[in-house]
Amino acid sequence: MFDKQLYITRRRILKEKIKQGVILFFGNDESPMNYPDNPYHFRQHSSFLYYFGIDRPSLAAIIDVENDEEIVFGDELTIDDIIWMGNVPTLSEECQKVGINSVLPIVKLYTILREAQASDRNIHFLPPFRPENKIKLLRLLNIRPDQFNQKSSEDLVKVVISQREIKDEFEIAEIDKAVNWTVDMHEKAISMARPGMFEAEIAAAVTQIPLERQGYISFPVIASINGAVLHNHYHGNQLKEGQLFLLDAGAETPSCYAGDLTSTFPVSKKFSDKQREIYQIVLDAHYGSASCLKPGITFKEVHFEACRIIFNGLKSLGLTKGNTEEAIAEGAHALFFPHGLGHMMGLDVHDMEDLGEINVGYNGETKSSQFGLRSLRLAKELKPGFVLTIEPGIYFIPELIKLWQSEQKFSQFINYAQVEKYLDFGGIRIEQNYLITPNSNRLLGRKKPMEISEIEALRG
Repeated sequence: MFDKQLYITRRRILKEKIKQGVILFFGNDESPMNYPDNPYHFRQHSSFLYYFGIDRPSLAAIIDVENDEEIVFGDELTIDDIIWMGNVPTLSEECQKVGINSVLPIVKLYTILREAQASDRNIHFLPPFRPENKIKLLRLLNIRPDQFNQKSSEDLVKVVISQREIKDEFEIAEIDKAVNWTVDMHEKAISMARPGMFEAEIAAAVTQIPLERQGYISFPVIASINGAVLHNHYHGNQLKEGQLFLLDAGAETPSCYAGDLTSTFPVSKKFSDKQREIYQIVLDAHYGSASCLKPGITFKEVHFEACRIIFNGLKSLGLTKGNTEEAIAEGAHALFFPHGLGHMMGLDVHDMEDLGEINVGYNGETKSSQFGLRSLRLAKELKPGFVLTIEPGIYFIPELIKLWQSEQKFSQFINYAQVEKYLDFGGIRIEQNYLITPNSNRLLGRKKPMEISEIEALRG
């Protein structure tokens, strides 16, 4: 929780931009794993945290713009709650810390919203993604599930994005902390991995780091020798000499700000010659695209720079051929790089994507349908205060290679005879997090080991 005045200011700006109506926010509820009293780790709704700062379940809030009223709805703990969970600050005490003086039982929310509806007032709400909040909208406002997107407030979505996408100094400090914790996670993995270990041992070791600091992981850990599978959450494989290990993992601070890094390193003490060549191309793509980051450039342009470096690097090894710009325009590079270069980051590891990827990353503009490019989550013009990831990769996905080869797809750009020699290679991805500054960019947190020499030194 930040200083009271910060939350007051955020809500004031929101009211000034929305101008009229009632703004409704839902917090998250506990989510049971297999029965009600055995919940998953609780994570508060990020926009609720941003404006109200209270990290406890089963809350809602309204901001009445015309009447300048701010109310949090929730129930105080009962004696049974206290017996099982211990005594904690009252909801009223927590609300006072964020400048909210009006607290009502959750049952009062229905009455207030129905009164607003009866007065034909606009009720602004964000598109729900949790089932329990969808049910609440149905019960409170009589909005059917097929109407959620239509009835949610486009104005509110735009204003929330415009506020949350520009990180203030307090947020940046928290993200720096999250990234530093994340670097610790990656250094641990690089130094401990040995042939004979299982992926699960490494996943467990890196998860321990944020947990012992009263934080959490920012997303489920990807710790895999099958780096060609982009999001692989299976951890049952045993590590062997000659393999590559890919770790995509991040820490979340107690204030719920995220880090997100990816490292790829050899299970052996050294990279093989073939691994070294591909790794260096990805590293060059990382540095080359990151150097482009500045206000005014679109992230799509930055993405294409990474594509060029990757395609030209593979060309130097005889895997690709032909005119680079033509190949990228047609999407031939996506055989090796089938995802986008990065995404926004903050309170969410993919920041605000519950508000719609088109809204967050494209300002409502239409996305490309081209394979690879359609997976680019962020394309819009960059502004100072943006926090984002840079994560180029090269992957040799056997199923995709064999499919395209059977179709002779982009054979004018791809040397399939050479690519076949890499079918068992796996994948490499390298990721760091950056802040867009007034004139350029800066790395968030401390630099993680990325150079081949740095990684091999840690491998011991």
